Amino acid sequence: MDLRALRYFITVLEAGSLSRAAHSLYVAQPALTAQIKKLEAELGAQLLERTHAGVTATPAGTQLYEDARRLLSDADAMCERIQRLPMGPEGSVSIAMPFLLTGLLMGPVIASLRQSHPRIRVFVLDDSSLMVQKAMLERRADLGILVDTASLQDLQVQPLATEPIYFCGHDAQGEVAPLLYQGSTEEKTPCLDFSHATAQPLVLQSRRFSIRQTVEQAASDLQLSLNIVHEHDSARVIRSLYQCGAGFTFTPSCSLAESPQPQAAHSQWIVARVCQPDLQRHYHLARQPGRSQDAAVNVVQHALLEHAQTLIAQGHWQAQWLYQAP
Repeated sequence: MDLRALRYFITVLEAGSLSRAAHSLYVAQPALTAQIKKLEAELGAQLLERTHAGVTATPAGTQLYEDARRLLSDADAMCERIQRLPMGPEGSVSIAMPFLLTGLLMGPVIASLRQSHPRIRVFVLDDSSLMVQKAMLERRADLGILVDTASLQDLQVQPLATEPIYFCGHDAQGEVAPLLYQGSTEEKTPCLDFSHATAQPLVLQSRRFSIRQTVEQAASDLQLSLNIVHEHDSARVIRSLYQCGAGFTFTPSCSLAESPQPQAAHSQWIVARVCQPDLQRHYHLARQPGRSQDAAVNVVQHALLEHAQTLIAQGHWQAQWLYQAP
């Protein structure tokens, strides 16, 4: 027995005629008659009395009519309830992220979520690594990518990825190129020892930024001094300075992945991985503990992790994947 057969039976009784019911149902009368006979066979009872004037219900048919009306009404109500449910997770999810990572990760993630989960709204707070921490501590973000921070109060924090720091800029005088060497046969980018990098004219952000702190610590460990010629907080100003040839800078691989390399006829553009020691930038995924069961947050986190891992696997982001699901 199926719902369609019950609807056919109700229509036949209410029309009082198989021919009129077939017309209203847009079904051939022989097919409708076959459906009624099949229903009678399944129930083991005669449902209709056929006369020259039409059809009337037998006692069994009257009982079925009443029960079928209630059953079909319940089925219609069930469909309406299901259709009123949200189509998948919905809600707003905020992500705090260092601005150097935003351009690499968030565009494709947001575009993908728009197609797969249109009821989820994603808001991105991109700022310095210090402000990302602040946003997470103040609970203004559900998810955050922390820089060189393995734990932070009561947040759920897990290793995400680590990437090398590069030395780049215009080698206008040709003094840096002879210092480059190939680190390994598999590596496409040349290497430059940190001691040689510190001696070049440097364009750096202030000490409150994580890359500057990493460089300062490495220089202190080796008792080296930094030849800083420009210092600014703005990452855009720093980028503009080293791209126009005002000096060299240290930058993570994610920044190089989204930045076109400027061309200049009078100088050679240098990109080299910093070695001796290797300078690394470590990322950790942080999450508010109270949102662990939130379906929308889970969806956004999965999309973010999947895209980041794909970029690394395909070589578009020179980094090492560390994340393991808890």
